Amino acid sequence: MAISSNVLTDDSAVSRTDRFLLWFEARLNLLGGITIIALVLMAVWHVVGRKLFNAPVYGYVDWIEQFMVVFAFFGLSYCQREGGHIRMDIIVMRLKGRALWFAEWLSTIFMLILTIALIYGAWQHFDRSFDLTRPFFSRDSSIDIALPLWPAKLIVPVAFAILAARLMIQLVIYTRALISGEDRPVGVPLPEDPMDVAAREAQTVSGRAEDQ
Repeated sequence: MAISSNVLTDDSAVSRTDRFLLWFEARLNLLGGITIIALVLMAVWHVVGRKLFNAPVYGYVDWIEQFMVVFAFFGLSYCQREGGHIRMDIIVMRLKGRALWFAEWLSTIFMLILTIALIYGAWQHFDRSFDLTRPFFSRDSSIDIALPLWPAKLIVPVAFAILAARLMIQLVIYTRALISGEDRPVGVPLPEDPMDVAAREAQTVSGRAEDQ
């Protein structure tokens, strides 16, 4: 039983676009989770193999460095959609109506500008590493077993591009809410009291206990 989202949906075009992007975000987030499990299993294999058979995972550190980027970046956009990133809500939680949506709109546009700058920088970093004329298309590689680094470097601008798409959707929604003054717009995480969040999480844990 998963924790339910507080993001509202309806049949509007913006909500359908939100759900369409969510389909990709959720699968990338799942891939990040699977990667974490795989790295945990690799760590167990590495320790057991080294202690019992004197045969650790070849290039263990290189593999870890490559795959950490998967779970570090693929969940960014999904987390933004669900309102899971760290926020300073002391003031924002006291706002209502258009004042609240203006604060959200302002923070979203700043995030979008920063994300676009990060896309540019990350793409340049990838471009310096990728070369079609080189073996494995790579100008650089890991230290121990010479893994090409460009796949990991490509993940970063791709993840930021998906986050930028999410931020643009939210910017449109906050703009509409700012104009209309509606209280509960679709497609964005709605403000919640910390006590409500804690109660919902407690219900989730209780539901799992009952299922078992």
